[in-house]
Amino acid sequence: MSSMEKPPLGDQETRRKAEEQAARLKKLQEQEKQQKVEFRKRMEKEVSDFIQDSGQIKKKFQPMNKIERSILHDVVEVAGLTSFSFGEDDECRYVMIFKKEFAPSDEELESYRRGEEWDPQKAEEKRKLKELAQQQEEEAAQQGPVVVSPASDYKDKYSHLIGKGAAKDAAHMLQANKTYGCVPVANKRDTRSIEEAMNEIRAKKRLRQSGEELPPTS
Repeated sequence: MSSMEKPPLGDQETRRKAEEQAARLKKLQEQEKQQKVEFRKRMEKEVSDFIQDSGQIKKKFQPMNKIERSILHDVVEVAGLTSFSFGEDDECRYVMIFKKEFAPSDEELESYRRGEEWDPQKAEEKRKLKELAQQQEEEAAQQGPVVVSPASDYKDKYSHLIGKGAAKDAAHMLQANKTYGCVPVANKRDTRSIEEAMNEIRAKKRLRQSGEELPPTS
């Protein structure tokens, strides 16, 4: 193709569209740049007003996108203040700024992170209760475990009824019985024959049937 020849119509159309797209992109970039400049100026004005207002120690801004929050943090840092971002979702995140002499405590920051309002009075009450509980725990640890001792030995308490040696003597007289527990040895022995025992049972039965009183057993 000579220098005098024109490119095909298809190539001309492609080149024209590319130039238009580049021009639109450049225009958008210039607009974004201008918007950032304007936003920064607006934030500088608000931060300056905040510094001059002696009645304000902190300021909460409306939710911003990531770029806007970055610009605001930079403005605050240049001004010598402190800033934090709060909020779970990126669309809902916002910035709070504080004057250096009124920097937030860890408890205050944690309250904002939970999405709660900071109440200094409630926080002070909570702090005192926490200190009191910790003090009580330390005192209990220093005292050691509590040992409960009976006021007196039960054997001494009832010695006038059973005698001091009664329990010991009775223990020697008992023999283990798997079915009925412990019974005196004498109660387990029956020296009578089977015939004598049966005769005694029959005699008692006859006496009950006749209505006579049973003779005293030896």
